Amino acid sequence: MSKPLLFAAVCAVASAVLPSQAAQLTAQESRWLRAAAPVLAYSKSIDLPVDVIVQPKAPAGAVPLAMGFDKGRCELVLSMRGNPEAEQVLANVPADEQALLIEAMAAHELAHCWRYAQGEWHLLPAGFVETGHETSHDPALLAAAKAMRDTRREEGFADLVALAWIQRTQPGEYARVHDWLSGVRAAVAVPNSGHDTRAWVRLAGNGRQFDSRLSPFEAADALWREGLLHGD
Repeated sequence: MSKPLLFAAVCAVASAVLPSQAAQLTAQESRWLRAAAPVLAYSKSIDLPVDVIVQPKAPAGAVPLAMGFDKGRCELVLSMRGNPEAEQVLANVPADEQALLIEAMAAHELAHCWRYAQGEWHLLPAGFVETGHETSHDPALLAAAKAMRDTRREEGFADLVALAWIQRTQPGEYARVHDWLSGVRAAVAVPNSGHDTRAWVRLAGNGRQFDSRLSPFEAADALWREGLLHGD
């Protein structure tokens, strides 16, 4: 991520944004950061190295909320200015339900940070190996296929962490979040693409699979492995 493109790096806990910094944020950015504050506070409590970055202008094709990595730190990046996707992602969600889903999205992104901080980014868990054999005359196609599998697995884990977070913090809202996430993933245009996590989301149908005594990452792990065993 190019540093000149970055507008502001606010502190890791959104609720602690200073007034001078907050004045630079749009109402939409402030609303998203307030919704993400519980997740960001949790990241600080477990010493995950998270910075919040606000883009001055969203790059073409950027999602509103994403996790990047730079020099050993995680960067939760808001790309909302001039980004139609920032409105579309919650377009059909009542205003009073949006904060809940933004919080779930933040938990999803925090899962990426956790995997990165653990040194496990794009790695299979211990005891798992790739099976099968792909062939192609074009090495670039093989590399692209592997990158897609790696991405899908990370997205599957992150979706499960988001659901485990909701089950842990707001269990009464679990069904609402699960239904929304199921709808988002059902709309993925290309089956088995990087964001086709339907297999994992289906495994987490009622939330009782998550042990709220564990961290969201630990609670998600067993279902993630189950999805991998079924061919992800």
